[in-house]
Amino acid sequence: MTALLTLLHQPKVVAFDAYGTLFDVHSAVQRLGSRIGPDASAFSALWRQKQLEYSWVLSLAGAYRDFWRLTQEALDYAFASFPAVDQVLRPDLLAAYRTLSAYPDARELLGRLKAAGHATCILSNGEPGMLADAVASAGLADRLDAVFSVDAVGVFKTAPAAYQMVCSHFGVAPADLLLVSSNRWDVAGAAAFGARAIWVNRAGLPHEYAGLDPVATVPDLNAVG
Repeated sequence: MTALLTLLHQPKVVAFDAYGTLFDVHSAVQRLGSRIGPDASAFSALWRQKQLEYSWVLSLAGAYRDFWRLTQEALDYAFASFPAVDQVLRPDLLAAYRTLSAYPDARELLGRLKAAGHATCILSNGEPGMLADAVASAGLADRLDAVFSVDAVGVFKTAPAAYQMVCSHFGVAPADLLLVSSNRWDVAGAAAFGARAIWVNRAGLPHEYAGLDPVATVPDLNAVG
């Protein structure tokens, strides 16, 4: 296989975060950018920020609500924050979010991993239905052994129960699980759980969460394999 995965002693299971790692979370707004106007980038960034913020706050409060509901609530917050953006776009934006564009390197990497005999899966905060739509629209289903939603445990990543789902399903120890994620907080969660993680740092962000480190940092999925 690749030099990087060989260096990591051939993990038994390679799990991928979905949103931001395999799927471009900003592609929904980008598709409708001409109708949204000059605030499109800031609007998309706030939508994503609030989506994640709600997941962390509700997990800590023990008040779980599924990620599709949080996606809608975060979108409503973005509309309220950018009154110049026409709320008539709401259904179109939500429909686009269910079929987010996959990054060009996603399908190819998953294919290479499968061909090399790795078990591959998605581990995501996403609600099962929205994950199924995204995987189907991107044509990734035949390259994944499983798709895990935190709905099954009722708490979002970075809770240990989320990562344990993968280990329990495949019958592996945390050290045999490799998470690939573009979210540094997700990498920290996997490291705290005892798994290894690769940080796909597409945006060139600074290091954080010292002591809960990735085993490697790469600029895109091509560098994973």
